Amino acid sequence: MKRHNLQLDDQGQLRHFLTVEGLSRALLVEILDRAETFAGVASRSVKKVPLLRGKTVINLFFESSTRTRTTFELAAKRLSADVLNINIATSATNKGESLLDTLRNLEAMHCDMFVVRHNQSGAAPFFAAHVAPHISVINAGDGSHAHPTQAMLDAFTIRQVKGDFHRLKVAVVGDILHSRVARSQIHALTTLGVDELRVVGPKTLVPDSVASLGAHIFHDLSAGLRDVDVVIMLRLQRERMQGAFLPSVHEYFHLYGLTEEKLALARPDAIVLHPGPINRGVEIDSRVADGKQSVILQQVSNGIAVRMAIMSMVLGRQTENPEVKH
Repeated sequence: MKRHNLQLDDQGQLRHFLTVEGLSRALLVEILDRAETFAGVASRSVKKVPLLRGKTVINLFFESSTRTRTTFELAAKRLSADVLNINIATSATNKGESLLDTLRNLEAMHCDMFVVRHNQSGAAPFFAAHVAPHISVINAGDGSHAHPTQAMLDAFTIRQVKGDFHRLKVAVVGDILHSRVARSQIHALTTLGVDELRVVGPKTLVPDSVASLGAHIFHDLSAGLRDVDVVIMLRLQRERMQGAFLPSVHEYFHLYGLTEEKLALARPDAIVLHPGPINRGVEIDSRVADGKQSVILQQVSNGIAVRMAIMSMVLGRQTENPEVKH
C-alpha cells in the first residue's frame, strides 16, 4: 500500500493527515472550505465549538516549536477537545524508551489523536502505521519530508486574498533542499491548480528533482520574481546543513534576500508569505516583513482555523457535514 493511502479510511475520508502528496484537489478544497467556516470563531466572545467534546488530543513534539504547537493546542481547545502536551525533554524517550513503547503507553491513556513533530523524516507515518484503529495522527512536521498543515494554511491565506488559484504565479524562494514546508507547498499548490509555480534559490539549495513535481527552477531572484502574484519566503535551515552550502549569510541576503526593490519586480498587488520563524536581514528585509504586502501575521491567525478544519475532519468522520453556526 502506498504511504498516502494510509491517510484515508474505507470511505475515502481522512483518517490521518500526514502529507498533501497524493490527496485529491477535491479533498484539499474541502479542507479550505471547512477552514472558512472556522475563521470567524476567533471573533466570538466564546471561542469554542463543541465538535470534538470528549476527545483527547496529545501534542507529541520531539522537536522544538512555538507557533505550530501553540496553534495546534488552540485549535483543539476551540473544538472543545482535551489537550495534553508531552514534554519530550523529560519524557521516557530520553531515558531509552523506544518510540513504539512510548506510543503504546500513550495509547493506554485512551487518547484519540496524536499531533506529531519529529526531526526524523517518516516519523509521523511510522506512528500512523502502528497506532490503534481508533487513533488518528496529524503530521506537524517530520524532518525534511513534509509539513502538510503549514502548506494548507499558506494555501488558505493565498485563497483568502487572491481568490482563484488558476491564474496565479507563485514563487517559493530560499532553502528548498532542506525545507519540508517547500515540499508540501509544491504538492498543495500544484494540486490546487496554480498557473505557474516557481522555486528560486542557489543551485546548492534547489534540487533538480523539484522540476518533476511541476515547479520551474530559477537561480536568479530577479527573474524568479518577475510578474508573480505570490512570494513565499523560506528561512535557511542551517541546523540541517552539513557542509558549505553558502559562501556567507551576507552574500545570501545580497543575492536572495527579499527587499522592497526586489519585490517591485513582482506584480503591484503581490503578497508576501513566510512560514516562520523569520530571520530578518537573512532572507527578508524588515520593511518587507512588516510592509503592506506582507500577510505573515494573517498566516499565523489562519493556522488555527485550518488546523481546526483538519482535526474536525479527521476525528469527526462519523459526523456528516458538521456546520459552525455564526
